[in-house]
Amino acid sequence: MKKTICRFFLVCCLLNLVSNANCQERYQATWESLSKYGTPDWFRDAKFGIFIHWGVYSVPAYGSEWYPRNMYDTALDEFKHHVATYGPQDKFGYKDFIPMFRAEKFDPGQWVSLFKKAGAKYIVPVAEHHDGFAMYNTALSRWNAFNMGPKRDIIGELAREIRRQGLIFGLSSHRIEHWFFLNHGREFKSDVLNPEYADFYGPARLENETMTPEYMNDWLLRCTELVNNYQPQLFWFDWWIQQPALEPYRKSFAAFYYNKGLQWNKGVVINYKYDRSFPQGVAVLDLERGKLDSVRQLPWQTDDAIGNKSWGYIKDNTFKSARYVVTNLIDIVSKNGNLLLNIGPRSDGTITDEETQVLLETGKWLDTNGDAIYGTRPWRIYGEGPTRSASGSFADQTIPFNAKDIRFTTKGDTLFVITLGLPAEKTMVKSLGSKLNPGTVEAVSLMGSTEKISWSQHSDGLVINPSSNYPSEFAAVYKIIFKK
Repeated sequence: MKKTICRFFLVCCLLNLVSNANCQERYQATWESLSKYGTPDWFRDAKFGIFIHWGVYSVPAYGSEWYPRNMYDTALDEFKHHVATYGPQDKFGYKDFIPMFRAEKFDPGQWVSLFKKAGAKYIVPVAEHHDGFAMYNTALSRWNAFNMGPKRDIIGELAREIRRQGLIFGLSSHRIEHWFFLNHGREFKSDVLNPEYADFYGPARLENETMTPEYMNDWLLRCTELVNNYQPQLFWFDWWIQQPALEPYRKSFAAFYYNKGLQWNKGVVINYKYDRSFPQGVAVLDLERGKLDSVRQLPWQTDDAIGNKSWGYIKDNTFKSARYVVTNLIDIVSKNGNLLLNIGPRSDGTITDEETQVLLETGKWLDTNGDAIYGTRPWRIYGEGPTRSASGSFADQTIPFNAKDIRFTTKGDTLFVITLGLPAEKTMVKSLGSKLNPGTVEAVSLMGSTEKISWSQHSDGLVINPSSNYPSEFAAVYKIIFKK
């Protein structure tokens, strides 16, 4: 009998230990509790994602994805273009583009296949932009893609396909900016003044007006609905969530979402723009069209667009090159960051040839050199070289990198030395000079090549002779093994 009781208690103790090991403390809606959050490894390992700005604004395809705001601003070119093309705003308003947004060629399988070929590991479609039109099936607004326009649950279809093809699904909400987004429509005779459409265009208030509790509660409900219905592992917010009045709602959402991540047993990420939104470490900082000029200890992200003029589709956009994308991805990763690269599909659901080409060329480089990107961590310094790195938000790399610019990443005991161009002459890696005691180099190899690389380590640097045939364009990756 005593042996049976002892065995029973032993089993109970073991079960309790297992239970405690698998049980993580639930988050509370306080900064103290939320400060215990840690960025999941999947995000730190992924390095490269695709952002998708697609909505009703792709129908006029003029100016930018801010067309719905600017078409009501009498001082702007979009206003004049709208009147000349479609008629006055009280006769043809933004709502009248919705039936024209048909997405008749939208194929989520083709999209995700392209993004996978590009080397992306996570995909973030816009669930609702500032215009207030939801790209998903929502119970909180009749103005959505499931009930109008395409009459499809765009976010739901993408979520299923992204997961089916083995990638991570995220989404973005720009809902909070809708508070003021259509306010110029109140300044003259337009359909924004029509009470029949108040549930779409409203509140249309001034930016300096404090949001009402009703509006902020609606924001929180929309965010939680997206989490419950689509289970995104990344939730991206734009800049305006930093409003002081929203602080208790931000904390409530973060606690809710992080607890959902625990429930799903999946790491989740919130992206934010400015420090007033979340304290450092509570969520993941995102820099729009910008970068950092040094290694940040906490993980971070750049969101940038292939299109130079607009995040959404416009007819006269210009585009970044694959070389720009690849070299800036390397630079960002060397500083502990990720790149979320945006595309803007046409209203019919097709992706431009220019964006497709950039994605495929980026993927081709990553096919050869991805081991130096995915799953890596920063070295003691991010790199060296003559070209000054852009720094901060809205800071494009206007001076191109070249072969003398070098970046470092690490994986275990391996150091990757990446030149941001293909060297035509000897490469001197000053940071690997023996007098700096980085370690004694034992082997140097060129990723993607079987060519024997000639090299030598000296007190003032590691000298690598150029290859006769680089295996990929844009940047060369050398794998460095140190003597143990």
